[in-house]
Parts: sequence; C-alpha cells; structure tokens
Amino acid sequence: MSDTLVSKPSPRFPTINIPGLTRYRIAVGFALAAYSFLAYQIVRGAGVIPQFRVDLTPLLTAPIEIQIHAYGAIATFIIGLVLLFAPKGFRLHRTLGWTWVVTMAITAISSFFITSFSPVHFSPIHALSAWTLIGLPMGIAAIRRRKVQDHRKKMTGMFVGGMMIAGLFSFLPGRLMFSLFFSF
Repeated sequence: MSDTLVSKPSPRFPTINIPGLTRYRIAVGFALAAYSFLAYQIVRGAGVIPQFRVDLTPLLTAPIEIQIHAYGAIATFIIGLVLLFAPKGFRLHRTLGWTWVVTMAITAISSFFITSFSPVHFSPIHALSAWTLIGLPMGIAAIRRRKVQDHRKKMTGMFVGGMMIAGLFSFLPGRLMFSLFFSF
C-alpha cells in the first residue's frame, strides 16, 4: 500500500484518543457551552472583569465539610487522570483504582453535608452524588465479574460526570473554587 493512501494525523492538530472518553464528547461539549454562557452572564451582571490571582484563604477558612469535599475532589481528579492516561493493567492500577473509589465516595458523601447552595437544602447536583454512590459498587462488581468494558464504561462515566462536568461548574464566578483563582 502506498503512503499516499494512508491518512496521517496532522502535526498541527494532534488527536487525543482516550478509550472510553470519545462517547462523552457531546456531554462535555454541552457542559462547556452551558458553563461559558453562565459564567459570561454572571461576570456581565457583576460589571467587573475578574483578575487572576491565587488565594487559598477561602478554602482554608471554609467549613470542614467543604474542605473535605474539595480535597476529596482534587485527589479524585488527579488519581482519575493517572488512571485514564496510564496503560490499563499497569502495576499500580488496582491500588490507585481502590484509592480513587474511596476518594470518590468521600467526595460524594461529603456533598450531602453541603446544603448552603440551595434554599431547599439539596440541589440537583446531589442526585449526581447519589448516583455515584450507586455506580461505584456497580463498577467494582463489573471488574470482579471480568467485564472490563462495563467496568471502564461505569468508571469513566463517573469521572466525566462527577469530576469533569460537575467540577467545571464549581468554577463558576461566585463559587469557592472560582474565588481561589480569581477576584472581582
């Protein structure tokens, strides 16, 4: 076969192919669009352009349940990225996987103690936390039954929905994570 018939990726626009994440592109795209719209509306309503600065004081002075939730989410996100990008079946995958499950459970459980965002105590995001607590054992059961694809699908879905999409909205102007990096 000649080289002219084989298409090669463009060096200017490298493609990132992460197994399992391709199916979530639409959800992530919608989340980015919604985030952009909401952030723009909030910033426009404030009438001030946010300035970048790093200040950990809001997190360090936050109530303990918010600190536990934030530290759990940060640990879950970092471990999840390692698990997503590292080759599957590498030596530490099982140990990091169990650590990810524990930190994900801590993040989900601690969210039920954070009710100051919604006047009716629980917000719609708490449904995602409840689903996470149901999905974690399902993902573990799938790998124990040697259903690798089902395990990958469940765990990747929790990472994308719980860490990437929900995490993105924690960076909306006026929220704690936004205030760590920006000021009005």
